Amino acid sequence: MYGRLKGRRLPFLNKAPEEGLKVSALCGGRNELYLEGSICGIPCLMLVDTGANVTLVRTDLAQKLKENFIYTAPNISLKTATGEKAEIRGKLDAAIECGCRKFQYKIYVANITDPCILGLDFLQKFNFTVDLEKNEIRTGGEEIPLFSASAEHSKLCSVLAKEKTIIPARSECLIQGVPEVSGKFRYAVTDFPSQVSQKGVLVAATLVDLKREAIPIRVLNLDNKPKNVDKGAIIATCEPVVDIVARPQEFSESLRLPLISENLEGLNEEQRTAQ
Repeated sequence: MYGRLKGRRLPFLNKAPEEGLKVSALCGGRNELYLEGSICGIPCLMLVDTGANVTLVRTDLAQKLKENFIYTAPNISLKTATGEKAEIRGKLDAAIECGCRKFQYKIYVANITDPCILGLDFLQKFNFTVDLEKNEIRTGGEEIPLFSASAEHSKLCSVLAKEKTIIPARSECLIQGVPEVSGKFRYAVTDFPSQVSQKGVLVAATLVDLKREAIPIRVLNLDNKPKNVDKGAIIATCEPVVDIVARPQEFSESLRLPLISENLEGLNEEQRTAQ
């Protein structure tokens, strides 16, 4: 469904949506692509459906925005590729936010499973392109990550130590890591792993690019003894970033990263050494 769209502008539709409203399905599958955005300020997941010629919002979500609701003729229906039908409840004059941009657009209201379906009508009007290799959608020079439904249910990605490393006592250092599973998403924020393999070690929250050959993970050893980190050990988890407003110097190595110890000045000794 998506392969034909890579790297080029989406095609214009030949028919007006009212002549035959269609979507691929009323419910997105685990291999479908989603982005995180909002409709009139309400955060929601949006299914990117290049097989749809209409953009839809779910009925219960539209009911929260009654002042934006527009009633339509009762005989308009929606059809899927498998022949399923759903009644169109009306239209919504919506402010759709994707990344850091906001688009004003009238969308249809229907009993669908996903909160929102972005169809070709919306994508081509605002010059979106889909890049499957990077799992992202672009418009106006902005890159917005896309997630599969399966990735949405397991967002966290583990980062493994690239080589065996020793963290000196009461010291802070960078450990080179690699993602356990590649291709789930590109940009992420590192966090302390849920599967704690090293007590007394803190991990800095850092914006990282998972496409790089090695991911720098900043750690702090609070213990009075060195810590051994074996090759392949989980050193951090990563959560995908919805949007990046700016990427100064594309994560240049020359950028100064704040020391974890700088953030510990307000802690007492018991808090610093907590296991």
